[in-house]
Amino acid sequence: MWLPFLGLILGLALGLLTDIQIPSMYENYLSIAVLAALDTLFGGIRAHLQQVYNDKVFISGFFFNILLACGLAFIGVHLGVDLYLAAIFAFGVRLFQNIAVIRRILIQKWDERHIKKSEKTVE
Repeated sequence: MWLPFLGLILGLALGLLTDIQIPSMYENYLSIAVLAALDTLFGGIRAHLQQVYNDKVFISGFFFNILLACGLAFIGVHLGVDLYLAAIFAFGVRLFQNIAVIRRILIQKWDERHIKKSEKTVE
């Protein structure tokens, strides 16, 4: 579970503390790579909450999603078709689904905790 947060902290630190400039021709690639990374991060959080998290699946999914998304963007640029929009749509949908599942799990745990507290106070 610590690996996604470590990656997030490292990425934020690199972004905030360094003066790395991305050329404008790579904006599409960067945006889709960030979206793929966020999809993987929230998928990892979801898997942890569902107690099915696996480091190998997380790492391989992280890099595979980024490579697939960047590959689609690259092919789309060379074909003159905005294929990166397909990846943005797919990752966007998955991101919202993962966030919805995370929210439901957290609400369920919150409710269970309140039920246990109320049972203890009744006894």
